Amino acid sequence: MIRFQQNARPRTDTPSHQFAIGQTVRMKSRTGLVQKTAELFQIKSRLPVKDGSPQYRIRSEQETHERVTTEDNLEPADNPVVTDNPVVTDNPVV
Repeated sequence: MIRFQQNARPRTDTPSHQFAIGQTVRMKSRTGLVQKTAELFQIKSRLPVKDGSPQYRIRSEQETHERVTTEDNLEPADNPVVTDNPVVTDNPVV
């Protein structure tokens, strides 16, 4: 027989989603190396939590399909992308 606890409090340990629908994000590098192309994705929908990490449906303008990924694989697109090219300035350091 299944018994339900009366006056049970809702669970509050479920992580909340960090990204909003429509927000632009990029995939984190899995190898720790700089990605050659920092492909941007748009959050299309929020999905349930999987293994403690909120999930998202994302889409890139360069692809014809959508992807599903967890939040720990994403970062906001407004973070600067590190490149291999040095910064060239008009004022050299002496």
